[in-house]
Amino acid sequence: MIIISKEFRFDAAHFLPTAEKGHPNARLHGHSFVAVVTLEGAADATTGWIRDFAEIDAAVADVRARLDHHLLNEIKGLEQPTLERLARFIFDVLRHSLPELASVTVRRDSLGETCTYRDRVRSS
Repeated sequence: MIIISKEFRFDAAHFLPTAEKGHPNARLHGHSFVAVVTLEGAADATTGWIRDFAEIDAAVADVRARLDHHLLNEIKGLEQPTLERLARFIFDVLRHSLPELASVTVRRDSLGETCTYRDRVRSS
């Protein structure tokens, strides 16, 4: 089994509509996010790759464009944009174009916070 990863960054704003009144996350605020997309599989006998990084770059560019400098709450599926839901959202967007996708990790480095979503089928 070989594991490869591609990292991308984006900046976005959000608020948590279910946060209690007075909670800082109830107000509109922004973060710089780092997402790590991880693929697992066997290398192709001819190419030696699990997947061409150019293909990963293209898939990641699409999801990055959907998130970067946007209000996450306005994106269908991210109306309640927690770190957990953001990791799952990115995974779900990429799973069809990258069938070897095993996990997505999203970090907010400035806060020291990380969340990883793994596909249950792959991780079992």
